Amino acid sequence: MNFLAHVYLSFNHPEITIGNFIADQIRANKYKHLPVNIQKGIVLHRAIDTFTDSHPTPKKSSKRLHKNYGHYSRVIVDIYYDHFLAKNWTNYSSIPLDTFVDDFYGLLHDNYEILPKSTQRMMPYMIADNWLLNYSNLDGISRVLNGMNKRTNNKSKMNLAIADLQTHYNAFEAEFLSFFNELITFSKNKYHQLCQE
Repeated sequence: MNFLAHVYLSFNHPEITIGNFIADQIRANKYKHLPVNIQKGIVLHRAIDTFTDSHPTPKKSSKRLHKNYGHYSRVIVDIYYDHFLAKNWTNYSSIPLDTFVDDFYGLLHDNYEILPKSTQRMMPYMIADNWLLNYSNLDGISRVLNGMNKRTNNKSKMNLAIADLQTHYNAFEAEFLSFFNELITFSKNKYHQLCQE
């Protein structure tokens, strides 16, 4: 899953949210110096990724893209799924998406010093272009895919994946909707387990 899903699946716990958000910037176990609840957020993030990577529904979504994008297919599906989370946000939260996103950006500002350097560098762009809110529209997703393609020196051709999303839109959305409720249940169970440790 991508940024919005990981933030959402932190269940409004500030420190777990930070850990869940920064986990991809942390190698192996190089997080033991961080506050305990941020460590738990990193563990939660990794559990979510493992569950997602082994689940047949995201694999089905990814397989549809594999011919054109190879191992980048899973990254693309993560971005698509964040789009469908944003689009269907009112199914999952009573907090308006713009409020939820603004609160998260405020949390990043409040915890700036503890963020990895790479996250600190990314943060101004994320906030200025309002990535998380703009996941809800296809223009926003197109910009994300273009940015990801540039980061791979145009090798991934991920910028072209907006066309695949449009072509197979209903199939991808149905797969997201069927998968995400299972992911919420898994993540809540893992979250409660971590909070009790």
